[in-house]
Amino acid sequence: MDNGDLPVRAAAGDRAAFSDLMRETRSALFRFVRRYVGEEQDALDLLQETYASAWLAIRRYDPARPFEAWLRTIALNKCRDWSRRRFVRRIVWGATDLSSPQALAVPDEAMSPDDQIDDMRRLNRLNLEVSRLPAHLKAPLILTAIEGRSQSEAAAILRISVKAVETRVARARRRLFDVLSPAEAG
Repeated sequence: MDNGDLPVRAAAGDRAAFSDLMRETRSALFRFVRRYVGEEQDALDLLQETYASAWLAIRRYDPARPFEAWLRTIALNKCRDWSRRRFVRRIVWGATDLSSPQALAVPDEAMSPDDQIDDMRRLNRLNLEVSRLPAHLKAPLILTAIEGRSQSEAAAILRISVKAVETRVARARRRLFDVLSPAEAG
């Protein structure tokens, strides 16, 4: 069966088709959310919320639009809501930071343990700083620079112009460069 009909079947209420779509999109969507929020457990929670919201809204999905873009829009909204809630919690509770960085990459076994530790520290710092970027800069950067999407794809997902994506990615990179040492900025 053609997987291209899965979104159409899911939009018609077919749970099995929606489950297949979840399996197909889970890894990439998790990476997107994880990079946005910076914490694995928070990303897992948001991923679950995204799929729950998608299922509740599936009948409003327009099959003429790419399913993955529709799903990422929902995930992005969940991430933005999470960021707002986290900001409010910081104000109310006086917490300075709720994230503790974790390694994302599987270490290269050819590297020395010291090099692995240094790389993990740099990656953790980069992930932390990416997660601290303002939402309007973070999302375009993750979509284009990290996930390898074109600027036009990112613009469609974010519902902004291609020029806005280009400008925001440049600003995000500049901010990262300003806060990271040259070795950490990569």
